[in-house]
Amino acid sequence: MNAHITAAGLVAEARAAIREVTPAAFATHRRDEVLIDVREPAEFETGHIPGAINIPRGLLEFQVDAHPAVANVSDPALSHKERPVVVVCRTGGRAALSAVNLQRLGFADVRSIAGGVTAWGEAGLPLVIR
Repeated sequence: MNAHITAAGLVAEARAAIREVTPAAFATHRRDEVLIDVREPAEFETGHIPGAINIPRGLLEFQVDAHPAVANVSDPALSHKERPVVVVCRTGGRAALSAVNLQRLGFADVRSIAGGVTAWGEAGLPLVIR
């Protein structure tokens, strides 16, 4: 392991290990995924994707199992870790790192929105602003 890796290097490694989806593809093919926005609450309030739940990056691994949107499934025979999860942040870096850790925690279907909320807004897709 390289002791001198940069934050950009960590994000590049994460992106190589996950599946990213474009904002347009996610908006067009949205199904019953849990959409987790890993930005800080103040960032989330400035505009987020409709239906997103806010679990900040620093708390994600500790809170994701307990969140009702993740834990509740329509078929009790299914494990919540089988439920599709999509992660988003401002530009995609935190989401990529989060997606890797969710995979490591056993979530089977994890994707990240490429370019984050910034790319979502630039694509003209709707944002909820509180």
